[in-house]
Amino acid sequence: MPAAQRSLTPAHIHDYVRQHCFSPPAPGTRRVGVELELHTRPTAEPLQRIRVADLLAAVATTGPLPAASSVSLEPGGQVEISTRPHDGAADAIAATASDLDTLRAGLAGAGIETSAVGLDPLRPHRRVVGGPRYDAMEAYFDATAGAAGRAMMCGTASIQVNLDLGDPAALPRRWRLAHALGPVLVAAFANSPLAGGRPTGARSSRQEVWAALDGTRSSPVWTSVAPQSLAPADLWARYALAADVMLVRAGAERFVPLGGGLPFAAWIADGHELGHPTLDDFAYHLTTLFPPVRPKGWLELRMLDAVPDPWWQVAVAVTVALLDDPAAFDVAERACGPVTDAWVDAAVHGLAHPGLLSAARTCFAAALAALPGLGVDPSTIARTEEFVDRYLDRGRCPGDDLLDRWAAKVAPGRSYGRTSTTSRPWRVWRASSQSPVQ
Repeated sequence: MPAAQRSLTPAHIHDYVRQHCFSPPAPGTRRVGVELELHTRPTAEPLQRIRVADLLAAVATTGPLPAASSVSLEPGGQVEISTRPHDGAADAIAATASDLDTLRAGLAGAGIETSAVGLDPLRPHRRVVGGPRYDAMEAYFDATAGAAGRAMMCGTASIQVNLDLGDPAALPRRWRLAHALGPVLVAAFANSPLAGGRPTGARSSRQEVWAALDGTRSSPVWTSVAPQSLAPADLWARYALAADVMLVRAGAERFVPLGGGLPFAAWIADGHELGHPTLDDFAYHLTTLFPPVRPKGWLELRMLDAVPDPWWQVAVAVTVALLDDPAAFDVAERACGPVTDAWVDAAVHGLAHPGLLSAARTCFAAALAALPGLGVDPSTIARTEEFVDRYLDRGRCPGDDLLDRWAAKVAPGRSYGRTSTTSRPWRVWRASSQSPVQ
C-alpha cells in the first residue's frame, strides 16, 4: 500500500527487476511450465454462463490433480490449469494432459463442458467472478480500452508456455527470440476468428483484443527497434516505469482504479493523493502488465490462442524446442528475423501471410528435428507432424477450421475474408503503437 512519504527512485526499480524478474536459474536447468485456459458453459444451455458458485463446487469435486497443477478461475468463468515447473517439455506435456483429463471429467460430471478457443465465439463478454481487484480492473479498462477490456477479461483463453531464463550470458539472445517467435506462433496457432456468432475478419481475434488494450501494458517489450544496448532487465524496468498505473491498493480489500495517464515513474516523482508508491506497490503493478513475453524469474510466453487436443501439446513442444535446442534456436533466429514485428499481420491473416508461413514452416521443421533429442515422446512428435500436414502444408491455421464450420452451417458459399475494423468492438493495434521503452 502507498506510503505518506516518497521512498522510491528509478534506481530502486531497476535493482528490484534485476533481482526478482531476472534472477538466474540453477545452472543447466531447463524447466517448463504450462498454463491452459478453457471456456466453460452449461452442457444443457451452452449459450449461458455458469454461476461462479456452481463452477467452484465442480472444481472442488475433482480434488487434488494427479500432477499437482493448480486450478483458478478467470473473470468470465474460464478455468485455468497451471502446472508446476517440470524438467523439460515431455514431462510438462504429460503432467498437463493428466491434470486436464481429470479436471474436464470432474466438470463434465457436474454438467459443465469446456471449449478451447482463443475468444468466445458466441456469448457476450460478461464477468461472473467478483472481487475488488476485478472490479477495479473492469473500471480501468472501461475507461481506457472500451469493449476490449471486458473482452480480454471475460472472453479470451490462451496457452501460456513458461521457460527458464537460461544461461545469463545467452539471455539477451533468448529474450529477443522469445519475442521474434511471437508473430509466428500467433499465426500458426490462431484459433479465434469468430465473435458474436460471426467472423471478425481476423484469424486471432484474441490477439487483437489483447493488443487493443492500453498500449503501455500490452505492447511487446522488445521489437526490432528496441535499444540493442540495453539488457533485458533494463528494458523491462523502463517498460514498467512507463506503463500507466491501473489501480492503487488503498487497503486490504480496497482497490482504487485510475483513469490512465499516470505512468509509474510519474507516481514515483509526483506522488498521488493516495500516497507515494512502495516496492510492494511496484511488485503489484507488475502483475497488471500483460505484454506477449513477460519476465517473472522465468519467461512467460503469453501469445498463443487456446487450441483443442491434441494441438496444445504441439504448441508447447514446438515452443520449447525452438528456444531450448541450440540448432533449432539458430534456425528460428534466422527465420523469424523478417517477421519480428508482424504482430498485426499474424493476428489478421494467420498463415495466409506468405512471410509468416515461410518462417513457420522453417521453424516447425527445426523443431521436429529437435524433439527426439529433447526426450519428447513419439506420440507428440507424430501429432506435430500431423499439425504440419494439416495446417502448415496448406497455409492454414486451426481458426480456418472454425471458419469452415461456420460457413457450412450459417452461410454456405459466403466469403469470410477481411472485414472492416468497425465490425469488431475493439480497435486494432497498429505497428506504429510501439512499446513505451522505444
